[in-house]
Amino acid sequence: MSHCELEAVTKQINDKISVVRRLLELRAVAKDPDKRTYLIKIEQDVNAINGLLDRFERYVTQQKDLLKHLQDLDMFFQEDEQNALHLLKNIPPHMPRRGGQPTAQGGQTAAPSKQAEVNSAPQEQEQPRKPPRRLIKEMEFITVQEFDSIPQYMKGRVTYDQMNSAVKSINMAVTEKYKILQQPVKSLSNAARKLHQRFKDQETKDTKGQFFVVEEDLRDLAQMKVDKRFVGMLNMLRHCQRLKELRGGGLTRYMLL
Repeated sequence: MSHCELEAVTKQINDKISVVRRLLELRAVAKDPDKRTYLIKIEQDVNAINGLLDRFERYVTQQKDLLKHLQDLDMFFQEDEQNALHLLKNIPPHMPRRGGQPTAQGGQTAAPSKQAEVNSAPQEQEQPRKPPRRLIKEMEFITVQEFDSIPQYMKGRVTYDQMNSAVKSINMAVTEKYKILQQPVKSLSNAARKLHQRFKDQETKDTKGQFFVVEEDLRDLAQMKVDKRFVGMLNMLRHCQRLKELRGGGLTRYMLL
């Protein structure tokens, strides 16, 4: 046995002897009625202190649990904040922005359309009472799942953002067209009246109550380049059931579904 172990054993024996000695002393004191009263009072105080210590221990345990819960919430909030910042920095170009201008195909800002020139022209005074206007339908944007479902031979090199940029430009052309059609002819300028008549000439019995545009509308109202690449995107939009084609009278009408 080492010197340190011997000292530890000696200390333990001495501590036990001290405890036994105190018990013997307290036993002798307990026989005295006057001192016994003090001992009982001390016992009550010790029990009360033990009760307080138990309550403090439970309270500390509750606070530890609450702290852990708050730390978990803080971690979740930090993750949500990082996700929100990521979304803010990666907003798709086709999504509308506050104070922003619509973008044409390819994500570039569209040049002023013919409708803007029409609006800037002097117009005759409108009638006091206007007939109720019909809400203009817009094509819904393509979701990621829908874009992924398009066959690769059909997509080619077209990206998801380019697809929705085309959707946005088509919606722009539809909106500009039917804004003119919904206005009283007498309230239109000469340029707008010509457009109004052109739009009317495009209609057939099959387009009644429908919203559609033709290639000329896309070029004039949304400054779109209707080329082979854009025709491919129109095929993809048909695949996603966003529009259908209606041919007749030398025109191809792209009707919104």
